[in-house]
Amino acid sequence: MQSKPKSLADGAYEALVCCDLDEKVALTNSMAHAWEGRKLSLLGPRRLTPPSRPGRPDKPELIPPSEVRKRPLSSAKGRIALIHAIAHIELNAIDLALDIIVRFAHQKMPRSFFDGWVMVAREEAKHFTLLRKRLADLDMAYGDLPAHDGLWEAANETEHDLSARLAVVPLVLEARGLDVTPPMVEKLRSAGDHETADIFNIIYEDEKGHVAVGAKWFRFLCNKNGVDPSVTFNRLVSRHFRGQLKGPFNDRARCANGLTPLFYRSLSPLGN
Repeated sequence: MQSKPKSLADGAYEALVCCDLDEKVALTNSMAHAWEGRKLSLLGPRRLTPPSRPGRPDKPELIPPSEVRKRPLSSAKGRIALIHAIAHIELNAIDLALDIIVRFAHQKMPRSFFDGWVMVAREEAKHFTLLRKRLADLDMAYGDLPAHDGLWEAANETEHDLSARLAVVPLVLEARGLDVTPPMVEKLRSAGDHETADIFNIIYEDEKGHVAVGAKWFRFLCNKNGVDPSVTFNRLVSRHFRGQLKGPFNDRARCANGLTPLFYRSLSPLGN
């Protein structure tokens, strides 16, 4: 039986270090329910330091991104591989949201900052659960295929700078989902996989809000520090994100959620 967390930071830490995936999701949801019900304080009696890596099961095997095999979505194996890859991304997204709560709990941010990241953690847990169930429907399980660890590198690279974390995680990594998900949904529907397409559409709609949370608080910090948001974004992404931003960009969805082209166009080859 789960014990009630002593604080939001404690609850996020317990979920972050948990290796059992069912328990990680349950702890995340319990923490979110208690925080959103105004039953938790932000900080407990102890100051918590997030681990360098989140709690994870033995599988999947982690391999370099270049070795992750790509298959066409027209095949059943290709669709399973895609679902597994997105499930891995969503698991990382749970832990990234938990990590930002724990890591920056002592930074003087408004309570609504943590409201946003609790919502993100809860929704990422929902996405991961939907994708695991879809894999089970297809006689597969998360961990049956290899995956890469590129996403967690973003957490380590930005562990001491909240502005950098916001620039790289929600405004680069999550924003990329706004670009690539609608075409994937179309391809899945063309292949007749409406069940997976519906899940991806849920993820897409929720991730608009995640980008908006990142943009809101990135601009907040820039305003607080008296710096230009787009210039600061370019500087932080150039320093902390490996590679270039790839288009084409979903400018409409990005703009609607606080991420204008002035932020990212100059970071992309040919400004695509």
